[in-house]
Amino acid sequence: MPTVRIPPVLRTQAGGQKQLQILGTTVGEVIQALTSAHPALRDQLLTTDGTLNRFVNVFVNGSDVRYLQELETPVGDSDTLILLPAMAGGG
Repeated sequence: MPTVRIPPVLRTQAGGQKQLQILGTTVGEVIQALTSAHPALRDQLLTTDGTLNRFVNVFVNGSDVRYLQELETPVGDSDTLILLPAMAGGG
């Protein structure tokens, strides 16, 4: 199963987990399974129509899925997904 790394800002919604093994063969399947197991993550990761939230980046083995096949990007058992919400700030 692919590994999903959860950043500190999302760990509360993921039950405090730093990483999880999630079943799926595409990024979309993995995110769907992740949000089914941890519903509080859904609004953080996906829009109301089920597309990837523009304020979160998802990387598979270091490559941004927006430059691959987005939610249709294939993943295998040895792959690692990193969820990285955009941070705002400044002054």
